[in-house]
Amino acid sequence: MRIIIVGGVAGGMSAAARLRRLNETAEIIILEKGNYVSFANCGLPYYLGGEISDKAQLVVKTPAELQRRFNLDIRLNHEVVGLDPAVQEVTVKSAQETKKMHYDRLLLAPGAHPIVPRFSGVDLTHSQFTLRGIPDLEKIMTNLQQPAIKKIAVIGGGAIGLEITEALLKQKYQVALLEAQSQLLTPFDPEMSVLLAQELEKHGVKLHLNAKVAAIQPDNDLILADQTQVAADAIIFALGVRPDTACFTAAGLKSAKDGSLLVDENYQTSVPNVYAVGDAILTTNQLTGKLQPFRLASPANRQGRQAADAMLGYKRKNRGNIGTSIVRIFGLGAAQTGLNEKQLHQLKRPFNCLHLRGSSHVAYFPGAQPLSLKLLFEPDTGKILGAQAVGNGGENAARRIDILATAIKAGMTVNDLPELELSYSPPFGAAKDPVNLAGYAAQNLLEGLSENIQWHELSKYQKAGAYLIDVREPQEIITNGAYPQAHNIPVDQLRERLNELPADKLLITACQSGQRSYLAERILRNHGFRVKNLDGGWLTYQAGTKAVFPITDKL
Repeated sequence: MRIIIVGGVAGGMSAAARLRRLNETAEIIILEKGNYVSFANCGLPYYLGGEISDKAQLVVKTPAELQRRFNLDIRLNHEVVGLDPAVQEVTVKSAQETKKMHYDRLLLAPGAHPIVPRFSGVDLTHSQFTLRGIPDLEKIMTNLQQPAIKKIAVIGGGAIGLEITEALLKQKYQVALLEAQSQLLTPFDPEMSVLLAQELEKHGVKLHLNAKVAAIQPDNDLILADQTQVAADAIIFALGVRPDTACFTAAGLKSAKDGSLLVDENYQTSVPNVYAVGDAILTTNQLTGKLQPFRLASPANRQGRQAADAMLGYKRKNRGNIGTSIVRIFGLGAAQTGLNEKQLHQLKRPFNCLHLRGSSHVAYFPGAQPLSLKLLFEPDTGKILGAQAVGNGGENAARRIDILATAIKAGMTVNDLPELELSYSPPFGAAKDPVNLAGYAAQNLLEGLSENIQWHELSKYQKAGAYLIDVREPQEIITNGAYPQAHNIPVDQLRERLNELPADKLLITACQSGQRSYLAERILRNHGFRVKNLDGGWLTYQAGTKAVFPITDKL
């Protein structure tokens, strides 16, 4: 049996290795149009920034190593330019010839190519670049060694754009980061992503949000739609990717509008004996039931292995994805999983939201790092819909989001979170981990022991007559900032000053992080007042009001 795999890296090579482990006699041919079949493209920004010092470290396995261990026939610089499913042949172009090759099984893992914008002045031969592979990295680094290159514009505020920006700042370049949307990192909600924007600005980036590029001048300066001019000696486009599937859709394989191939639960395309994985396909979002791309390394590796099983008759189905990712920006790690608040509003799906402030481990042990955690869940069942975390320190955010991603995959509810038995020792965590605490807070909301409002709802409640009580100490307000039209009664004085509160109005309690205001809410409820808690407190309110939140809330 001859199995041809189009494309290497995560999906293709994961499939090739699995196929060989399952079948020693099959002829396995990998056709890779580039110079590298197994490399760490996620590591490219870190080589650019100098954290990875040896470029050879980016090459996971060489063709010779793969041939020796797995008996694979790897052909570099061989591009598949055509497919004829009727006779089970691909057309392959190399430097020497163009020829047709028969297959018994075909796996498509062509990946995706970077999006290059079409506005005036785009010229990838003139100090303008994309970053997708090692050849792109080599071009960028060679160009940036020119003495005249001092100012660099990065266009695109997604994960890759942020990682490239961080790398360039570490190399002491002057960097402008341009994003057409009103926030960075759209998988996050704005009050969370603004923390990363602040971190970048602290390290010297010139950040331009709502910045739509209209044209690039011959000297690489950018003209924005509002006529603002941004100076640049070089430009790196980080606008995302599109599936590299043109020759396969031309052959009749069914696809989505963006060219993503449609596959069934066994990764088979619309024609027999042709499978596809990775950046080239759509898979089901397990939380919405809808097809969408998940262009991440972890799903691609998993899909490659599962597709190999399916090709050889093993029942290994694609269950879908929830979309879990993480990015590091200097001292901050930002991780997310599942759906965000913007998506839930767009889906018109009811949800509860809570923000929680914690730390990497107990405060009394040296080195504790702060953590901001956001949890989204169904208001009736407690089903977990998504989570976001931003924290200082290496594993702070990653650990909590990994736990919550596992909980979502396992079908857990917020009622299960307090029951999770997580490892604890003072250097590593707390007896009540932030994930446990999020579960307790969510239970309070589900059971009606607490009602909260979000930072972007406060002004509307106040306009409707709500009475805002800030239960922080007066010095905290002076130091950190004051809520608008708030009445200050510290929580420890609240019981003695109940007579100062209007009995006929809705009371909103607020503090620095939401913990003391919850205690105040319980005190006031037990004395017969109508009360809601401002979720996340001043820290979330302040972050949110610095961001653009395109949601109209109705009371």
